[in-house]
Amino acid sequence: MFNIAIVKIFSAAQIRACDAYTIHATPIASIDLMERAAAKCAEWIISQYGRESLYVALCGTGNNGGDGLAITRMLQQQGCAVKAFLLQFNPELSADCETNLQRLQKLNEESVEILQPDMFITDIPENIIVIDAILGTGLNRAVQDWVAHFIEHINQLPNRKISIDIPSGMPADNIPEEHASIIEATDTLSFQFYKRAFLHEETGKYAGNVHIIDIGLDKTFINSTHTHYQATDKAYVKSLYKRRKQFSHKGTYGLALLVGGSYGSMGAICLATRAAARAGAGKTKALVPEIGCEIIQTLVPEAMFLTNGRKYLTEITGWNTADAMGVGPGLGTEWETIRAFELFIEECKKAIVIDADALNIIGKKPELLSKVPAGSILTPHPKEFERIFGKTVNSMQMVEVARMQAMRYNLYIVLKNCYTAIVTPEGECWYNLTGNPGLATAGSGDVLTGIITGLLAQGYEPGAAAIMGVYLHGLAGDYAADARSQEAMIAGDIAEHLGTAFEEISKP
Repeated sequence: MFNIAIVKIFSAAQIRACDAYTIHATPIASIDLMERAAAKCAEWIISQYGRESLYVALCGTGNNGGDGLAITRMLQQQGCAVKAFLLQFNPELSADCETNLQRLQKLNEESVEILQPDMFITDIPENIIVIDAILGTGLNRAVQDWVAHFIEHINQLPNRKISIDIPSGMPADNIPEEHASIIEATDTLSFQFYKRAFLHEETGKYAGNVHIIDIGLDKTFINSTHTHYQATDKAYVKSLYKRRKQFSHKGTYGLALLVGGSYGSMGAICLATRAAARAGAGKTKALVPEIGCEIIQTLVPEAMFLTNGRKYLTEITGWNTADAMGVGPGLGTEWETIRAFELFIEECKKAIVIDADALNIIGKKPELLSKVPAGSILTPHPKEFERIFGKTVNSMQMVEVARMQAMRYNLYIVLKNCYTAIVTPEGECWYNLTGNPGLATAGSGDVLTGIITGLLAQGYEPGAAAIMGVYLHGLAGDYAADARSQEAMIAGDIAEHLGTAFEEISKP
């Protein structure tokens, strides 16, 4: 769960450069910038947990430890019962850490205790809140020896844990080896930006609830520094949104064609078709096999239909008169269907949405990838992505492969996951932060295909349709979870709550 303040996602090196630029341009001393960051953290901690709570701060010897020592002092000055433990894993402290140690000792020498290697803290009552400031974003290798054991010991405690800037032991820009020692935080107070590591399952699970703390870093540097990675926030989606004109008709908003369905898998194409209509397409049409005609007319009476084949499609037609097309939900991989898709992809020259079994067909016949029309949108989940592009070591590497392949084939790739990554032909990556675990339900991806196709039909450019579609899908899922619970919500609920999601982004 994210509290979003800044869209850009900077690397650890870029964040350090931003710190340095702020210190030079403001100007502000490094120790005063640390003071400002610590004050913001102390303010958040008190607002959430109050002055009556008991706190223990675990501090390292670098600047993250300096933050922790400053937070300890400020909490104490606010009347909180708090004690700091300084893990002296390096013989020398950073300059700002040393200054904050002296300031804390001057205020109350008994409020800080220095731990030498192989010393541990025992018997911390469950009600004490642990503030983690052992290691920050400067970490460049796996934590080892005493500090690793110390982190593992802290993780065994049931106490709530607040990590300052980043959970100790977590690299900001990559995925560590399995079983790395990383603090399992309840909350992470991340300075100004959130880190890519928060957005990937291997590391994000350690961050808990992430809260972005604005510490006043220089906006000129932030605005002028390019990064390939950003997040989709409501303000950006609102800038993409096209308000309907008073004098318009159904033809104004395009015809969306959804292609799919087969014997035993008609639900997927029905969900996609309904979602396209809910996403605002002026007209929707479904191409389905004969066994699906009554089903589609019953479940989606708003849609027209085309048909061929008995139990599965043997030809893909109607696409040349549609304004947008989504193909794949419930399509099946019968050889006649595969042949129909091959012939279609040879002829089609306009951007389309490719999902589900259409992706699986490309996985079976990778030579088709080079024939996919430029600007098309592929929406694979990790397994579908793997079938087309091969295995990767971890989810962050998967995003990097997606960036490379999107540039190579001039495609958009919507890599579905907890924080879905939308990758552009320019190699840009947008992480989506709406949504919840309730979206992990059968048919959810079919609804997404319908939403994106519906937006394309209305004239949204492919990149805008992909970014906005994923955002709306997640936001509608959030409203559906509020109404039904994450456990009870089903894919149809997502489409039913699209109206509320549109209301949210259309507000002035």
